[in-house]
Amino acid sequence: MKHAREIKVAILGIVCLGLLYFGFYFLKGVNLFSPTYGYTGIFSDLGGLTEQAPVYIKGYKVGQVDKIAYDFSAREPFTVSVSIDKHIALTEGTTMMLVADGLLGGKAIELRLPQELSANTIHKGDTLPTGTEPSLTEMLETGLLAHVDSVILKADSLVALLQTQLEGDHIKRTLANVDKVSSDLTVSSRDIRTLTHDKLPQVVDSVENIVNNAGILMANLKDADIKGTVSKLDTTIGQVSELLASKEGTLGMLLNDKSLYTHADSAIMSVDSLVTDLKAHPKRYVHFSLFGSKDKKNKKRK
Repeated sequence: MKHAREIKVAILGIVCLGLLYFGFYFLKGVNLFSPTYGYTGIFSDLGGLTEQAPVYIKGYKVGQVDKIAYDFSAREPFTVSVSIDKHIALTEGTTMMLVADGLLGGKAIELRLPQELSANTIHKGDTLPTGTEPSLTEMLETGLLAHVDSVILKADSLVALLQTQLEGDHIKRTLANVDKVSSDLTVSSRDIRTLTHDKLPQVVDSVENIVNNAGILMANLKDADIKGTVSKLDTTIGQVSELLASKEGTLGMLLNDKSLYTHADSAIMSVDSLVTDLKAHPKRYVHFSLFGSKDKKNKKRK
């Protein structure tokens, strides 16, 4: 047992190396006792992604980034290799997304499964489609902060406009107009209050009297025998119509006998001719003199 001490030192050294090896990968987050499958994804910009970064599925860590290779001559220079637990089967449609890992700006990989899981699984070592999801800081930089300059310029213009208004007399005129409007409103309110207390009761009384009179009128109309009156009027109109239509009555004969109209027309024409001749030759019809006629004078002289 001359070399027993050397054997013990060798065994101790091997154990230390093994512990160092396992401890190194343990600190890196690699579980050497859990077999894994590897997948790759190609990105144009990593945004700070490093090796040993975590890989998530729905927020649960299932692996890590093993290796990042780059070729800047390509359009998408970064090839990211990840390893996940072999018991997790990825289906077709799974996407490798570059996402933010916390608020400090770190990056991680998230494997997003399709909404409808497919029966076809992805083989070990396949290249997955990739995408990038901006972090909150990036969204602020590209969204809110990008408009800060324009907002500052608009605020500066607004402040300058307010300063111009304050230096001029626009505010004073506006306040004077507001005071005048307030006075007018006070006068209008007083007039409305006076009208409400003085005039409105009279108007209400007049309306009440009109309504009462209308009620009395409606009651009188209700009591009146309107139906009998209308019936009598209808009977009278019928009798007059029969009287006018009858040829034997006086009115009927006057309305229906054309010869009577002809004789009356002839008589009127004769009277008209007589009046015309009377106007033209009055001496034919009237002999009147204050001193008598010439024949009578001659007879008296004889």
